[in-house]
Amino acid sequence: MHEDLKAIEQRLLWLSHWMIHNANHIRPKVDGIKIGGHQASSASMVSIMTALYFHALRPEDRVAVKPHASPVFHAIQYLMGNQTREKMENFRGFGGVQSYPSRTKDIDDVDFSTGSVGLGVAITSFASIVQDYIQAKTWGDGLNLGRMIALVGDAELDEGNIYEALQEGWKNDLRNCWWIIDYNRQSLDGVVREGLFQRVEKIFDAFGWDVVRVKYGALQRAAFDEPGGEKLRQWIDDCPNQLYSALTFMGGAVWRERLMDTLGDQGDVTALIAKRSDDELAALMENLGGNCVNTMADTFAAIDHDRPVCFLAYTIKGWGTPIAGHKDNHGGLMNKTQMAAWQKHMGVPEGQEWDKFATILDPDAFEQTLQNAPFFAKGTRRYSDDVIDVPAITQSSDREISTQMAFGKILDDLSKGDSLLAERIVTTSPDVTGTTNLGPWVNRRKLFARAHQADTFKAENIPSTAKWEFAPEGQHIELGIAEMNLFLLLAAAGLSHSVFGKRLIPIGTVYDPFVARGLDALNYACYQDARFMIVGTPSGVTLAPEGGAHQSINAPLIGMAQDGLASFEPAFVDELAVIMEWAFKHMQKDGEGDPDERTWLRDETGGSVYLRLTTNPIEQPGKRVDDAFRQGAIDGGYWLRKPGPNCEVVIAYQGAVGPEAIKAAGAISQGRRDVGVLAVTSADRLNAGWTAAQRARANGIHDATAHVETLLADIPRHCTLITVIDGHPATLSWLGSVKGHQTVSHGVEHFGQTGTIADLYRHFRIDAEALIQSASELSLGRKFSRAAPIAV
Repeated sequence: MHEDLKAIEQRLLWLSHWMIHNANHIRPKVDGIKIGGHQASSASMVSIMTALYFHALRPEDRVAVKPHASPVFHAIQYLMGNQTREKMENFRGFGGVQSYPSRTKDIDDVDFSTGSVGLGVAITSFASIVQDYIQAKTWGDGLNLGRMIALVGDAELDEGNIYEALQEGWKNDLRNCWWIIDYNRQSLDGVVREGLFQRVEKIFDAFGWDVVRVKYGALQRAAFDEPGGEKLRQWIDDCPNQLYSALTFMGGAVWRERLMDTLGDQGDVTALIAKRSDDELAALMENLGGNCVNTMADTFAAIDHDRPVCFLAYTIKGWGTPIAGHKDNHGGLMNKTQMAAWQKHMGVPEGQEWDKFATILDPDAFEQTLQNAPFFAKGTRRYSDDVIDVPAITQSSDREISTQMAFGKILDDLSKGDSLLAERIVTTSPDVTGTTNLGPWVNRRKLFARAHQADTFKAENIPSTAKWEFAPEGQHIELGIAEMNLFLLLAAAGLSHSVFGKRLIPIGTVYDPFVARGLDALNYACYQDARFMIVGTPSGVTLAPEGGAHQSINAPLIGMAQDGLASFEPAFVDELAVIMEWAFKHMQKDGEGDPDERTWLRDETGGSVYLRLTTNPIEQPGKRVDDAFRQGAIDGGYWLRKPGPNCEVVIAYQGAVGPEAIKAAGAISQGRRDVGVLAVTSADRLNAGWTAAQRARANGIHDATAHVETLLADIPRHCTLITVIDGHPATLSWLGSVKGHQTVSHGVEHFGQTGTIADLYRHFRIDAEALIQSASELSLGRKFSRAAPIAV
């Protein structure tokens, strides 16, 4: 079997490097810039990935591939018939295989998208936690536990989110997780510091991981058993990283010279060196554990437990190629001369560069070996699960209430029932569970743990509003204060229907300003097409006494700009209920995404949802059940006060400042002026629909009309739009561009401070008086513009 692995390894080494070479040196240049592709980073991983995919993995296992090893991954899929030559030839081109593995953009079987270093590593630990969560449930029967595996570049160990994930894994009794570190000791800017592995081992050991150091290959271990071998081992252990890399690049003759200078004239060790040719000596010295496919296969096979494992695999960056070891090889490429010589060395005939079996003597037997690999036995592993029915969600109130409190009430009402939706909801929060109104849900549905843990306060009869009990049936996963972990967990849970075949409805809550702390992980969760609901609450300067550090400004713009995320900011409880009912359905859709001609949004595709909520209780409008309100709340906006034919002012608001807009409109209308009030529930959806309709018209669909265009269609051109939001004013300032209306935008552009809501609204001019003042100034301006010119 191991002889077969060596043949596969060499095929993968060639195909991955030829793909990169073809893109950079053979395919016609268009932009005049290097295409790239990381040949050296691919080479250091090829033995590890060969042993993993063709010996160790089973179909239930999942792998996050180091971004810079993407070419090797695609070469594996090409060998297995899951990737096309056409796309391989178009590597990093439009429509070709992606620079880094992508679940949504590559056609081959990518388990987790990677590219932002560190995130692919950490998501595997959360995927393992989600796997345990599903297995613990009565509806999780039949789940085969797999290992969640990350292929890790050693430079990724600089990413702080990895260590946050380690701590969370320890708290949640992590198991069935492997991190395989490609310890080539080189990064983009240089060589990794000496002794890093000692620190790495201590960190992993402290969090309960089994640390397996894979330092020496089979050739080296055999040499160590020869007379003088222990002296050679000691020299290797003592050799600085930079020197080892440099000697590797310079080759066998220089290896011999340096070894003889330091170890010669010692009899046995001199004989050990002397009996090997320069090429054999270079092969020996470069035969580190991670570059020995046999050693890696045996190492993986030796793991007989489900504890998390960190494999520290020593490798040579650029192993097996002419650029091996050079400190500049991270982004370096073999030139045409080097590639030609290397092609001859690899035995690949000219014209057969893309041939899967170019160097294989018995292609039929080789093909059978590939097909016998257990990991590929069940084909691609993209699963699905039934769509869960969403019960009617109604919530109205005749009293003052905040949207944050209403969110808690909606979940609490769901928790009292026995719907399948409630059964599949999993909530999580970075240590702000109680203050984001998840407490009632957790009281009823418990916290998740694989083993039951009693609530000591309850057992000791100490009164507490939080009756939180850990149990396998629990539906809330407790997290520490790390927003990156929040979004990584939401990503893992939001892929459960595809990865594990069991649908979850993940809901995460976070203080709204700290969405930005997890933005990288949020972006990658959406890039993977994970499905979840993120609730940012409390938000804005409306969180007045908390001060500027806890008052979000740019969060609405984040919601608008983030692909795959529908962003809402309802002001009223009934709006929130309508939106949440829609959101639970939207999170489960997986259609082709044909545009809805009412909004021009691709709602059939589905996606994740972001709710920006507030703690400020406001007076509710009473019970509303009309279809225009319900549909408008989902589509992004509706007329709270419809303007007349002679409308002079429209106040468009989003979120908690609704009462200020209503108050201002009432005051302005007393002067017999026609005033409209536009309730915007989602600037994101209004804007996305508008830009989509413009694209449709540019493509010949001339009657394409967005929802926002319909809303503003009958507003006279002389009418002025006054927009207001407890957030950045740019969120709504674009509304004037839809039909060419003059627009005055109110919002928050600077860090807030402590104070009352009234103080801060007044300070930032998002209160009713500021809106009235803007309307008055507009009226005065029109009066002067219509006055006759003064004669001179």
